[in-house]
Amino acid sequence: MHFKKLGLFSVALSGLLLAGCNNQDDSSATIEEKLNYTINGIEPGSGTMELANNALQDYENLNNWNLTESSTAGMLGELDKAYKNEEPIIFTGWNPHWMFAKYDLKYLEDPKKSLGEIENINTIVRKGFKEDLPNAYTIVDRFYWEPEDMETVMTDAQDSNFEDAANKWVEENSDTIAEWTAGVEKGNGEKISIISTPWDTEDASSHVIAAILEQHGFDTGITPVDPAIMFQAISTGNGDISLAPWLPITHESFYEKHKDDFIDLGENLKGARLGFVVPAYMDIDSIEDLAPKK
Repeated sequence: MHFKKLGLFSVALSGLLLAGCNNQDDSSATIEEKLNYTINGIEPGSGTMELANNALQDYENLNNWNLTESSTAGMLGELDKAYKNEEPIIFTGWNPHWMFAKYDLKYLEDPKKSLGEIENINTIVRKGFKEDLPNAYTIVDRFYWEPEDMETVMTDAQDSNFEDAANKWVEENSDTIAEWTAGVEKGNGEKISIISTPWDTEDASSHVIAAILEQHGFDTGITPVDPAIMFQAISTGNGDISLAPWLPITHESFYEKHKDDFIDLGENLKGARLGFVVPAYMDIDSIEDLAPKK
């Protein structure tokens, strides 16, 4: 009887000691351990994830790290939760985006440039679009705005929706719209298919160009798809225009595959960027600062 009681006491004591060790380990854990050697990603198949996976190969200290596949909304949800609790998080981020206005964030330095540098967002159209709809082509070709414009639409959309936010921006920038549409005859209800990607940046530009074209007499529709499908749709003529390609790095592989089958009208925005992002309260500044998984 005595030994049974001692055995039970020993088990209970072991449990308390183990719990104490776990608590101690958690409080003294490194940033990497608290992150479970994981970087939060977005949709699989995106150019962002392709570059992020490349970074895990380029940096030896990240070779055994994990990159989770999720959605943009899922990643932003994880960011919001971590930020509110001032917990560590590393995620694939980009700007223009409202996340940089809502949260105090910073890019981790990327000495190897695995995630690219400053990029452009280009406009591409299907072959024959200029001949079929020259007036719409002229407007689309003239469309160019600044990162601050895009961020304004994205921020306003958080309190309404992208259609309303785009209409508001068009109304407030009537002088600019007048320059883009100067000398262009109005349409007669011709349908224009806009192929986008499922991110706030492209939601903003697609809805703005749609609002401008609608205002000028055209009938537009927006279809969000993965980047690979976006390039394929324009190349095969299943879509008319896209303002979504990030170049020269993010969508390079898709661009190179289809570049002979569409028309590139050049930049509609300069100054885009993506990379590994952390909250400013994290005491880390470079990808190279991260410890390898033990």
